[in-house]
Amino acid sequence: MKILFITTGSQATFYAAAPLATAARNAGHQVMLAAHEPWVDTAEAIGIPTFCYTVDPIRHFMRITNPGKGLRFPRELGDEEMFGQGRGFARMGLAGVESLLELSKDWTPDVIVGSSQSYAAMLLAAHLKVPYVRQVEYLGIPLTGIDPGAEAELRPELERLGVDGLLKPDLLLDSTPPSLRPSHDPTAQPIRWIPSNPQRRLERWMYTKPEGRRRVLVTSGFRSLMFRDPGWSMPLLVSELNKLGAEVLIAASPGAAERFGGQLGDARVGWIPMDVAAATCDLAVHHGGATTATTLMANGVPQLIIPENPPEFPPNYHRESIAKAITGFGAGKTLWPVQEQPDQAPGATIAAACKELLENPSYTERTQFLAKEISTLPTPAEIVPKLEALVSR
Repeated sequence: MKILFITTGSQATFYAAAPLATAARNAGHQVMLAAHEPWVDTAEAIGIPTFCYTVDPIRHFMRITNPGKGLRFPRELGDEEMFGQGRGFARMGLAGVESLLELSKDWTPDVIVGSSQSYAAMLLAAHLKVPYVRQVEYLGIPLTGIDPGAEAELRPELERLGVDGLLKPDLLLDSTPPSLRPSHDPTAQPIRWIPSNPQRRLERWMYTKPEGRRRVLVTSGFRSLMFRDPGWSMPLLVSELNKLGAEVLIAASPGAAERFGGQLGDARVGWIPMDVAAATCDLAVHHGGATTATTLMANGVPQLIIPENPPEFPPNYHRESIAKAITGFGAGKTLWPVQEQPDQAPGATIAAACKELLENPSYTERTQFLAKEISTLPTPAEIVPKLEALVSR
């Protein structure tokens, strides 16, 4: 059968869709991935045939529905701005439907799998009257806050299609560990998180633990202050971690590696294969990205999450919600270095938090509980028959 995956979001969303799309293709099905700019290159790198259904990025649609604000991440569900996010994603869905309908004239899908905020997938399924699957890719996606805005924006189109409200999926998939899943979310079929990220040639240190030393991974995201602001004292952080007997891995762009490499002692700086290196780490310090956080959970690694953005960027609700869930479960700690210790160098504040996480075994015990829970969930390959059953019923 033909399965069309329609993905909306950042590159993390595409990596989340990759395992199920690959499993479906490996099972002998024809698979296509519909992507939006600027993430077509990311989608193509996954190795799945890719179709571009809209050339406008998400921010274009958010500016329309949130004039003067663009893509924002409010801190609380139910906030007016969260409603606006739903409207923006819905506008994006509407903009992509026509090109997807054209595609379907030549390549008609039997099943449509949409990412959590891909309202184009829902609309296309309603047009074609084929089974619709919604995949909640990772922890912290606020469906109850975003869906009402999308429904309000799509109401005229839904009425035209004869649909009463947002189309309910024939199958709802969710890779959130059950222990972290909000109680108010609808019942879903769990699916195991399988890490997916860009690959390059491996070196031995990437997949082996250092003998006699603990290992701390630092990865900051492209907007983080950790590399952008020299005052954050990455060299100080590395020095303090070395005093704790830890080897430091720093995931960084080539520019950051060239700029800071000489100041960071024996720290390994540069590209880090997260799916491989996570299993060798005792602690990770990061910005709260969904792919990073979930990959670390799957490997039982305690996390120190710093969701702080530079001043020119708005607060990121999604990263904050991920941090809140992991911290609340006891599998990590959330830190706001500048707010919590304004008179201390952030590098020193972060190092002190690392010391707490490394020395208190409860953090490791809690995150290893989550890792075991994730390992028991059905794999993408085990989900494929459920997609097949939607067509045969």
